Amino acid sequence: MHIRTATINDLAAIAAIEQRCFPPNEAASYDCLSERLRIFPTHFWLLERDNRLLGFINGMVTDRQTIDDEMFKNAGLHDRQGKWQSVFGLAVAPEYRKKGYAGKLLDHLIAQARKQNKTGVTLTCKEHLIDYYQKFGFRDSGIGHSTHGGETWHDMILTL
Repeated sequence: MHIRTATINDLAAIAAIEQRCFPPNEAASYDCLSERLRIFPTHFWLLERDNRLLGFINGMVTDRQTIDDEMFKNAGLHDRQGKWQSVFGLAVAPEYRKKGYAGKLLDHLIAQARKQNKTGVTLTCKEHLIDYYQKFGFRDSGIGHSTHGGETWHDMILTL
């Protein structure tokens, strides 16, 4: 098993997992994923085993400590010099869940943010996932401004 940076050649496999892991109102479109791969490919990581994609994690770099809906839609807001690594999507194919793979991807993203001297990592999650992210050191900043997919999201912040 290994983690590597995604390329545009991975788009179809990434999109397939995205559609399986998120409800239609939350899933990133094929075009949105393509744009992310084009604009911030070095912040899009894949977990593979035996040349099979198990899951992925991605997010732009920003100076914003929290995520707003425009960031999900506009990959052009990526700021290579930004202080915060965001997490837009953490997805593991359903047949590979409950094996610690999401944690491996999250640990990798956090390690990369540290290497790049980022201030921290920011993400949004639903209430039932707060405890999960707190295990990685994130703190719940309460309900955020994002209403992505018509849902209620908590801002989670990890200071490095």
